[in-house]
Amino acid sequence: MNSELLMCDATHFRVDYVINPYMDTGVQPDQLAALAEHEAIEKAHAAAGRIVSRMESARECPDMVYTANGAFVSSRRAVLGAPPAARRPEIPHFRAWLKGRGFDVLDAPYDFSGQGDALPCGGLLFAGYGQRTDRRMHGVLADVLGYEVVPLRTTGEQWYDLDLALAVIDARTVAYCPQALDAPSGQRLRALGLDLIEVDVEEASTFALNLISDGSTVTMTTGAPRLRDTLRERGLDVVELDTTELRKGGGGVRCTALTLDNQLPPRAR
Repeated sequence: MNSELLMCDATHFRVDYVINPYMDTGVQPDQLAALAEHEAIEKAHAAAGRIVSRMESARECPDMVYTANGAFVSSRRAVLGAPPAARRPEIPHFRAWLKGRGFDVLDAPYDFSGQGDALPCGGLLFAGYGQRTDRRMHGVLADVLGYEVVPLRTTGEQWYDLDLALAVIDARTVAYCPQALDAPSGQRLRALGLDLIEVDVEEASTFALNLISDGSTVTMTTGAPRLRDTLRERGLDVVELDTTELRKGGGGVRCTALTLDNQLPPRAR
């Protein structure tokens, strides 16, 4: 899992508008520091043995650095994101890149935050809604991609995408913030029989769950020592990276990469 990733450079990253509670047009990221953070994330992926493809950013798309929202990809099929209006100009760039590399590309018929609200876990797909993704997208994802969809509603705009509230560590292990999900969603998650790691609001609020795991190495932000230590106690290598500047736009490690190699296991096909 997460062994092939698409990243988009941070050259044009800035805060031109406000579409989440972390953004403030009066608090701009330091350009050089943001570039350094992004480069460190890419180097960490390479050091973990992950293959990273690059996509050039567009000047008119300051949030393209958050590549995960551009689509959700599985088994060489991509469902494009349908983000807030301010980010819609990004989607033609993702369409062209994915089509140019042989992916079967489909448009989303409803609002959809791409991989931000679609996190695979074996044959399951944790699908967020309540903020940026229309729940009708869950049926589309199930029909088009073949996953068993697990709907999870986040409790407020602080968790505007599911990848701020939940992280898949491996096919049986999930870390999540209980307070970030409504009661039925929490019950639905706990009923699956997975190994669940609870993360408190304090650490989740630092983008602790906006991480990338390949099942052996976890790449995550600094500032979440309890989650870090829990993962290390389970035998995982944990790489912590500063994401101070990238978080000014509302994104962290997971937001900056779109997974290209998601595959349904044979038993789920």
